[in-house]
Amino acid sequence: MSRPLIPVILCGGVGSRLWPLSRELYPKQLIALVGPHTMLQATVARLDGIAGCTGPVLVAGDEHRFLVAEQLRAVGVTPRSIVLEPAGRNTAPAVAAAALLAAAGGDDPCLLVLPADHLIADPDAFRRGVEAARAQAEGGALVTFGIPPQHPETGYGYIQRGEAIGEGGAHQVTRFVEKPDHDTAELLIDCGDYLWNSGMFAFRASAYLEELKAHAPDILSACEAAAAGASADMDFTRLGTEAFATCPSQSIDYAVMEHTTRAAVVPVKMGWSDLGSWRAVWEAGGPDADGNVLTGDVVARDVTGSYIRSESRLVAAVGLANHVVVETPDAVLVAPMNRAQDIKQVVEALKGADRPEVTTHRTVYRPWGAYTTLEIAERFQVKHITVLPGAALSLQMHRKRAEHWVVVRGTARVTRGDDTFLLNENESTFIPTGTRHRLENPGDGPLQIVEVQSGSYLGEDDIVRFEDRYGREAG
Repeated sequence: MSRPLIPVILCGGVGSRLWPLSRELYPKQLIALVGPHTMLQATVARLDGIAGCTGPVLVAGDEHRFLVAEQLRAVGVTPRSIVLEPAGRNTAPAVAAAALLAAAGGDDPCLLVLPADHLIADPDAFRRGVEAARAQAEGGALVTFGIPPQHPETGYGYIQRGEAIGEGGAHQVTRFVEKPDHDTAELLIDCGDYLWNSGMFAFRASAYLEELKAHAPDILSACEAAAAGASADMDFTRLGTEAFATCPSQSIDYAVMEHTTRAAVVPVKMGWSDLGSWRAVWEAGGPDADGNVLTGDVVARDVTGSYIRSESRLVAAVGLANHVVVETPDAVLVAPMNRAQDIKQVVEALKGADRPEVTTHRTVYRPWGAYTTLEIAERFQVKHITVLPGAALSLQMHRKRAEHWVVVRGTARVTRGDDTFLLNENESTFIPTGTRHRLENPGDGPLQIVEVQSGSYLGEDDIVRFEDRYGREAG
């Protein structure tokens, strides 16, 4: 009888080439780029129908933990666990931690390692590929999924397939090739035996850990210490911080797959894309008769071969050809389609200037709901705050600002100093500087308030927390 198959979904990464939509605190895996579901939700959904597949293990950063949990809850999926990395250390340590925790009960499950941000247009072909990979993984192979290339892509690594293994379509791996330049990519395509490296894997937990011990023992030892020091935090598993911080940052390919003699590849034609650039999103969106993908409130005249996306306002385009235009409430990107891979350079420049647009949107999500900055100026700021039913902000105070709250929908339970009282729609209250306060939603619908802050400093780090049901510290 086959052992359990545990999906390990990697939720890290920033997706900087999809700026300004993808940002550090709200990256592409949490966004609906193609279709109604987010990339994470679509990744989980395509596991349906795979025999023996358990609930997924998700590996995520601490800053995304509540968003990840909420997105799974919204589609009715209960994860096996959500493992929190204290810091990003690439895919080899993330999978090592998941493998150690999954095998802690004495079992040796098969792991199906999937990035959370990939598009797969043919889920049935994906499931058939999983079964073929699983058959090889049961026998001790470390299996990767190879994608028959459609064009000489320079943004992917390549895998050269060797002799066939058995009758399931798997092949031995002859070699891995790092992301090539265009001329080299054309040569690889012409050879006919090279596949795109999808970054998806299947192997037994023990097989991966054995190969990690042989080829990257420093990663394994750090992850063993981090897993041994793991602690429960609400519905999350938090890895040991100090131990994980010592772990080298390496990909699975670099740490293990390029060195092991147990590598196999299963070619799968499944409409795969890593959606690593706006060009890839344009291709996946199904261009219309003029070659355009228009999303949101867009008016286009004499426009061809372009991707235009509006998130918050009307975008009008005239006479464009082969361009990307992406509008968000606080930033607009305009770039030729053939420069889509270079957007990362803009992100690096913004990061060097310490611009907030790299990290957050105008709307920021919190475990209790979200807030949107409507206006910010010297000594005042206006926010629209939404509190989920039954949720509450921390009991807190501010040293440098006062706040006015106006309820525009729902009922608020307010703690202000020693008083606790209800505010209904169109009622308001004032929170003086230095006063302990809390905002709660006792109702069964969303609570919406407009908050006006005033003071000498309005930053989010001017928060002193006294109680917080989500385990957050001040700031």
